[in-house]
Order: sequence, then structure tokens, then C-alpha cells
Amino acid sequence: MNATLTAGSVAASLLAAVMVGKRLRRVLPLDHQGAETRETIKLAAGLVATMTALLMGLLVSSAKNSYDATRGQVVQMAARVAYLDRLLAEYGPEAVEVRSRLRVMNEKAVRRIWPEEEDSRSDLAPERNAGNEVFSAALRLSPQNDVQRTLKDQAVAVLAELGQSRELLLFQSIPSVSTLLLIVVVTWLVLIFFSFSLIAPDNTTAALSLVVSAVSVSGAIFLLLELDQPFSGLMKISPEPLVRTLSQIAN
Repeated sequence: MNATLTAGSVAASLLAAVMVGKRLRRVLPLDHQGAETRETIKLAAGLVATMTALLMGLLVSSAKNSYDATRGQVVQMAARVAYLDRLLAEYGPEAVEVRSRLRVMNEKAVRRIWPEEEDSRSDLAPERNAGNEVFSAALRLSPQNDVQRTLKDQAVAVLAELGQSRELLLFQSIPSVSTLLLIVVVTWLVLIFFSFSLIAPDNTTAALSLVVSAVSVSGAIFLLLELDQPFSGLMKISPEPLVRTLSQIAN
């Protein structure tokens, strides 16, 4: 879901609701514009606004939790790669090939997940061939003593965990914001702004307040959708943890 396009559509819908409400207000009979009618509209709009706030809170919470979980997974992957490289370094010169393959695999992963080209999409699918090559190279190590045997077992276990992390990262990238819930929220927002425009004074200050509110609400929708796309847009997760880890791995 394109965050910019969706937020722009929401802003246009809210502004259209304000314009329709202001025009309708001018043709309403006078007995429909009394104090009791205004109070009724305020109560109805307040109820819808409360439900909208609750639903928006659920959407923001869902998107933020998903974003934080994905970011934590990236940091965890970087930590596992660094730890794995330390284990292989301790193993000795025999593990140089494994370390080299590990570096190449993760360099490719960084380029796929965070492409340098602005128009390229992030590819979270694990490169299983490269992962299998690293895993096979680790299994081919022939320990000469108990220390190397222990290091090999730990390295193989970390490689397995790293593979699981990559798979988990792929599934966590699935959008967490429900399209249906978002449509309901936007519909309620349109009704709220329509109601406000019916009872708002016919002056520039009131109109400007409604316009600013519409833009602000659209901005909130934009940020919500940006959080739900952690590897693209303005709020994408930084590759810095993995980049720093790669700088420590032997060439």
C-alpha cells in the first residue's frame, strides 16, 4: 500500500467532505440549524470521534509493534553474525573459507534488503543457496581437538538460528495494518469532518482550522502506513547494525 498516495487520498476525501458540508449548510432550512440540532450533531460526532480514536490507537499499536519486532530481528541477526564470525576466528585458519562465504552471503543480503537504487524494491527472501553453502562449509570442518569440536558445534547452531531469523524476517514483513479497518477509520473521519463543517461558522478561521485538521489527520495515516513498511519509505529500518558487523568480518 503506497503511503503517500493513500494519505493524499485521505486528505482529498476529508477536504471534499468539508466542502460538501459547508455547501449543504447554506441550503438547509433554518429549523435544521438551531441550537438543539447543533448539540445533536456534536454528540453524534463526538461518539464517532471516540470510536475512531480507539480504532486508530489499535492500528498504530499494531504497526508500531510490528516495526519494533522487525527492527529487533535485524539487530539480533547482526549480533548472531558477529558472534558466529568470532567463533570461526577462534577455530583457526581452517575456518577462513567459512568466514569468507559468511561475509559474501551477508553482503548480498544487505544489498537485496536495502538496495541502493531508489526505485528498487526490498527483497527479503533468503538466498538459500548461499546459506546452504556456508552451512555445508561449516559442516566440512574437521576438528582436531575438543576446543575446535566445541567451536564447530556452536557455529553450526548459530548458523541454524541465523537461518531461522532470516525466514522470520520474511514473514514479519507482511503488512500488519488491516485494509478493512483502515477503510472504516477513513469513513468515520469523513463523517466527522462532514459533521463539523455543518456546524462550523462560515468564516475563514473556521475553514482554515478544518483544513489544517484534515492535513494533520492525513499525516497521521501516512506515518501509520510508513511504520507498516519497515524496509521502504522515510522510516525504513537502518542497515547500520549489519553493515558494522560486516566491517569486522575478514575479507
